[in-house]
Amino acid sequence: MAAQIFAHKTTALTNPPNYALTSHRLCRTLHTSTKQPIVLVACGSFNPITYHHLRMFEIAKDFIQQNTNFEILGGYLSPVSDEYKKAGLVSAHHRVNMCALATEQESSWLMVDSWEALQTYQRTAAVLDHFDYEINTVLGGVSTRDGERDVQIMLLAGSDLIGTMSEPGVWSHDDLDHVLGHHGTFVIERTGAALDQVVDSLARWRNNIYPIAQQVQNDVSSTKVRLFFRRGLSVQYLLPAAVIDYIEQNNLYPDDGPCTEKDRGKESESGEVDTTSSESGRNVQSTLGTETTRLSN
Repeated sequence: MAAQIFAHKTTALTNPPNYALTSHRLCRTLHTSTKQPIVLVACGSFNPITYHHLRMFEIAKDFIQQNTNFEILGGYLSPVSDEYKKAGLVSAHHRVNMCALATEQESSWLMVDSWEALQTYQRTAAVLDHFDYEINTVLGGVSTRDGERDVQIMLLAGSDLIGTMSEPGVWSHDDLDHVLGHHGTFVIERTGAALDQVVDSLARWRNNIYPIAQQVQNDVSSTKVRLFFRRGLSVQYLLPAAVIDYIEQNNLYPDDGPCTEKDRGKESESGEVDTTSSESGRNVQSTLGTETTRLSN
């Protein structure tokens, strides 16, 4: 069944100069005509991208194949714009490049999209609508034996991020209804954020929220990776080798030098911890009716 068309739309979308959606790995033909075609989108800082971000997509893929009537046509990482202005956020140019290196070398079906990174700050609802427009209007959806069909765009996020959706003043009701009611989301369990509580707090959209438990717990985060870089510790096997080389070549997360016990205590007090999803840790700035946190650190 094709994705339901909702009357609510976000504001008009514009593209940066010379922009085109990366689609070289996007499947354009639906293999099983009885299934609903979907594309997964993960929004976040990816500062830097880690193996856990890539692993999230594989966890969702297994769940979807075994438990749903969806067929995945592709997956996208959408790095946040520099306008987010989070402390320690390296430029969007570098974050897009790191995501491109990771997806091209470590995956056969994931891609990175630069649209959000090249814009001013964009709400999650607008980002998902952007993918909807590019895939269904510009590219014409997906081919089936019965003709063309629209693809449903679905958010991929961690349970800690989705937990912020029930916090007053963080997300507007219209955006929640659009993201969860129209698009839908797959929620990956994250250490310290209970899946049942997350879903219960958003009961109105329960039928469009798909919680997924992790079989192998993984608490690797961009926050911890940056801390390792600052301390001069090894990050081997926490993120792709090509990304490590890129970071070192561009000196993106400089080593602060030897860290004393006193310094470690200060770091612990500074709030440098991972609190949101797989690219979590984007602090919640509670501006009434405005969504200001998403997937990543």
